[in-house]
Amino acid sequence: MFAELAHAGGHRVETGLAAEGGWTLADHVNSPVTIDAINSSKWDYVVLQEQSQIPSIEQTRTATMYPAARELVSQVEGNGAIPVFFLTWAHRDGWPENGLPDYQSMQYQIDIGYLGIAQELGVPVAPVGYAWLLAWGQNPKLDLWQEDGSHPTEQGTYLAACVFYAVIFRQSPEGLTTLAGLPKETAQFLQQIAATTVLVNPAQWNLP
Repeated sequence: MFAELAHAGGHRVETGLAAEGGWTLADHVNSPVTIDAINSSKWDYVVLQEQSQIPSIEQTRTATMYPAARELVSQVEGNGAIPVFFLTWAHRDGWPENGLPDYQSMQYQIDIGYLGIAQELGVPVAPVGYAWLLAWGQNPKLDLWQEDGSHPTEQGTYLAACVFYAVIFRQSPEGLTTLAGLPKETAQFLQQIAATTVLVNPAQWNLP
């Protein structure tokens, strides 16, 4: 979906993917497939996304996420690319069994998790989770999550892609004609949310 948005904005992009379901960044550090994917081309950007729950717990992010992130960032930068952390969205109902009783509390901890390592390493952040919270706050009736309360719907994926458009190109996605099958009004709202989240204060996300 990001590639479709990019083409609609007049940008030529090529994308690759190394994303086994449920994998952690530590799994990727130990995967020859991932390392080969990083080194397979002269990428401009390599997006790093942790498993959805790990960043929300201080102990696990410190013990597993951060060491793996440091290693992967080193690999990416060694290949001449810019790493970007994909700051993900929280579960719709939080993670109550781990002291995160609702969506907002889990999102807050995920934000801390990603921004902590991003600031340490000076790495840009794609603040998708921030954009979800802003969109949800303005319109709680948005259908961002699938029924499992974790994976994204088309609306959620579209919002994430719009955030990445703003991060990668430093341009607003507002006005792009690729709507991903969404009602025009909904797509335009999500475009605006992404633009506001990323571009009002890009330094917040380590964006030049």
